[in-house]
Amino acid sequence: MKPYLFALLTAAAWGIGGYFEKRGLHLGHLPPQLGITIRTAVALVILGAVSAPHWKALATAGPRSLLYMVVGGGVVAGSIGMLCFYTAIKGAPLTRVMPIAFTSPLFGALLALTLGGEPVTLKTLLGMALTVGGIVLLTIG
Repeated sequence: MKPYLFALLTAAAWGIGGYFEKRGLHLGHLPPQLGITIRTAVALVILGAVSAPHWKALATAGPRSLLYMVVGGGVVAGSIGMLCFYTAIKGAPLTRVMPIAFTSPLFGALLALTLGGEPVTLKTLLGMALTVGGIVLLTIG
């Protein structure tokens, strides 16, 4: 049950954070690039502090593991994804942007099914279809 609680807390943090990020961008007339830089700088300080006891694990992680983290987390999700998200929330209503932006689990699930060797089940396919249907419902009109 604990992982599901953390998943729910993640959703709440990202949804609530998105609201305040949008407000900050508009109140300060800030460009999306500056907004994501502020977010990342604050996150770096906090995450650097809470991860400090684990830094020694870097020595044993291996270059392939670190490459996946740098490319996947730093470049694709952390930079490209967040720059696109900030540009979207600056230019459109949150009620339209958030449901589309948070279809990210669909992309992760597709990769897990196609490249990660996870089993394709009717339950998974139905859940993905319902997610897409819900997003379409929230964003049309």
